[in-house]
Amino acid sequence: MDPLAPLIDALHAEGRLRVWSLVITIMGDVAQPHGGRIPLPVLQSILGRLGVEPGALRTAMSRLVADGWLTRDRVGRTSHYELSPHGLAQYQPAAKRIYAPAAAVPDIWSIALSDGACQGIPLTGGLCLYPGRAPDGAVIAVEGRLQVRDGAAGLFIGTEHRTALNRLTDDLTALERADFAPPDAMGARVLLIHRWRRIVLRYPALTECLLPAFCNGLHDRVASAYRLLLGASETWLKAGSVEGFALQDGSDAVLRRRFASR
Repeated sequence: MDPLAPLIDALHAEGRLRVWSLVITIMGDVAQPHGGRIPLPVLQSILGRLGVEPGALRTAMSRLVADGWLTRDRVGRTSHYELSPHGLAQYQPAAKRIYAPAAAVPDIWSIALSDGACQGIPLTGGLCLYPGRAPDGAVIAVEGRLQVRDGAAGLFIGTEHRTALNRLTDDLTALERADFAPPDAMGARVLLIHRWRRIVLRYPALTECLLPAFCNGLHDRVASAYRLLLGASETWLKAGSVEGFALQDGSDAVLRRRFASR
């Protein structure tokens, strides 16, 4: 049985695939530790393994270049891509959130009413819940310790957020049961980070005490799965290097620091 099949099927079952978004995941997770440039054949190998047609990839690459996310040049007959200054400006703060260590549960929480948009966890009546002190600009705030009653965890997430978390836990279960050869490990790594990235960047950051019970230990599971896939996926990348693609010294240390406490 194809060890990637459950993850690939889950990806394609979500509806029309946003290939450009998968490319951005690869640019950040795979290309950046190696200097930021990646040859088109490497992208084709990774995304082809995930069921992406070459034509769909070409369309996505053209769109990302036209929209200013990527730049393109050629080395010999091979096209190479890297994040543009605009793309890097978006990637750098996003990467801090994606690869952050597990958030500690704060001693102090705040419920505040602000005169602007809610930057925390939305509650009813325009109130927001914040881990830590209330932000500047709060019209009124109450600070203290947080108590989460039995059955209350998970009340802070919407239906779409819960669905995304369920899909992530399903993927993690499939990853934890499989043994991946190097080409499959790279595909699994991309799918893991792609799903995690969309959750982290789309929904409010929640400490696990506010998540449903099925999310217990979720960050640690993601971090452990990622580390298990790193060795084999990097072996594949090194074996599949093409003209003009220089693997960077020190990349292993950069990758190992992801998800770890600084």
